[in-house]
Amino acid sequence: MRFHWFLPTTGDGHQVRPATTTTGADPGRGPARPATIGYLTQVARAAEESGFGALLTPVGAGCPDPLVVCTAVAQHTERISLLVAFRAGFALPTLFAQQTQTFQELTGGRLLLNVVTGGDPREQRGYGDFLDHDQRYARTAEYLDVLRGCWAGAPFDFIGDHYRVEAGGLATPLADPPAIYFGGASPAAEAVAAAHADVYLMWGEPPAAIAERAARIRAATTRDLRLGIRLHVIARETAEEAWCEADRLLAGMRPEQIAAAQARFARMDSVGQARMAALHNGRSADLEIAPNLWAGVGLVREGAGTALVGSYADVEERIREYAALGIDEFILSGWPHLEEAYRVGEFLLPRLAGDPRADRSGQQQADQADQADQADQADRPDRPGRSGRSGRSGRSVPA
Repeated sequence: MRFHWFLPTTGDGHQVRPATTTTGADPGRGPARPATIGYLTQVARAAEESGFGALLTPVGAGCPDPLVVCTAVAQHTERISLLVAFRAGFALPTLFAQQTQTFQELTGGRLLLNVVTGGDPREQRGYGDFLDHDQRYARTAEYLDVLRGCWAGAPFDFIGDHYRVEAGGLATPLADPPAIYFGGASPAAEAVAAAHADVYLMWGEPPAAIAERAARIRAATTRDLRLGIRLHVIARETAEEAWCEADRLLAGMRPEQIAAAQARFARMDSVGQARMAALHNGRSADLEIAPNLWAGVGLVREGAGTALVGSYADVEERIREYAALGIDEFILSGWPHLEEAYRVGEFLLPRLAGDPRADRSGQQQADQADQADQADQADRPDRPGRSGRSGRSGRSVPA
């Protein structure tokens, strides 16, 4: 198993950042911790010191350009890779090949790529992209063909529906081409993943749903395709502490934030986003959709909308359950990302690595991890949870 962390390039804090920040319109206050290069460097170093392999960045109209941000962050880290999200089709693949080569040279080969085709037609049109859902995925397939052709170095020609290249390619072959991470739940997305991805990414769903998708994508390809999952984590010494933290996050989600997020999700043509929204249907009750799998994050956050909630032993068990289904890579996150990188790295990753020292328990270890949480108490909501939000985050595990 490989474990990665998330770089909060739109800001961070003790609350879940609402989905609307990805398009630049936050109906509430700004982040408690702005995404300065100083703070992002702190998160990156924490993840590096905690044993994570890479940092995932988001991409969107309200996000700073991830390639530029990661180039800067890489100069302040030593080993951790940068899993840079990019929109296939928004820059010519021939130009992007040059950019990736430069990044590899500057960082000692620490680039990974997360291909994002786009799932919000309104946002796509704002960029000048008017292709429909399946056309975007067809373009992505051509894009990756051209990109890999450029990396090979030898002059090549390409004629497709979206790109045409004559005698293209890098002047010298790229010695260490970045691995391609690719997500998408539609048939069109799965076809592109089966043909082009090195790692197929899924957002956290109940194990039965993940097993079905894993079997389908593996049946569609004969290549060595790794599988990954994107999850948030709320892990504490005891399950009660973890669910109390989930309650706190839920209480901080304002009605107008939930409504705005759900309205945006409804207009999107992303099948994966529709699957996330269906896990909660906009309701803040009955959010534990499988043992220790909580859908509350998706009430306000676009994309990955589920979290593993429980004791360190609980979360370890759930991760091993996903691993038994063939999941190789886990991209995790939690709020705030700085403190939670240390917490997960100290109390969860050693257990998953089979470190016998991770079996120790006691309040002393929990107290040490909680010290950082007390640094920003002003960001915690003082209001009590609204009706329907009590009772351990609306937990109701289906039979």
